Amino acid sequence: MTTPEEQTSGLHEQLASGSLAGTWTLDPARSTAALRSKSVWGLVPVKGVFRDIEGAGTVSAAGDTSGHVSLKTASLDTKNAKRDEHLRSDEFFSTQKYPAITFTVDKVEPAGQGVNVTGTLTVRDQSRPLSFPASVARAGDAEISLDAAVQVDRSDFGLTWNQMGMSSMHNTITVHAVLTRS
Repeated sequence: MTTPEEQTSGLHEQLASGSLAGTWTLDPARSTAALRSKSVWGLVPVKGVFRDIEGAGTVSAAGDTSGHVSLKTASLDTKNAKRDEHLRSDEFFSTQKYPAITFTVDKVEPAGQGVNVTGTLTVRDQSRPLSFPASVARAGDAEISLDAAVQVDRSDFGLTWNQMGMSSMHNTITVHAVLTRS
């Protein structure tokens, strides 16, 4: 079994050598994207899972990376039908007009015991640069998984509804992305 340090060092070498070159596809059956926030003045945690996730990426022979992950906004499930309906409304995700949240990957670089992912997050046609650390694991030559907890201020994307100041503007999106070589 390799240590995280060995995996990161190995990933850096594999990116540089071109051994990861090719097209990688996100496996939606084994990948997850979840949302955490707080309501009722920070006393009540709100959790939800995006049930529809897709994505793909490319690694060049030189080790340059690009890709995207897309979450269908109407697929958010908080296990509360009334809340889910409200989150799909124009006060939040406006799923009819903006059917997806997308993250476009511009760069993945080894950093510390993992990687640093840099790209652009788009919610409701509002795009913002975003960079975050992720842990990475390899399973053979044909599978890589990345895990990250990304902090997002929803007001940066025009999601400002907040009845009586009860809801937090700060949200955490946790991602477990399993990518397989195509």
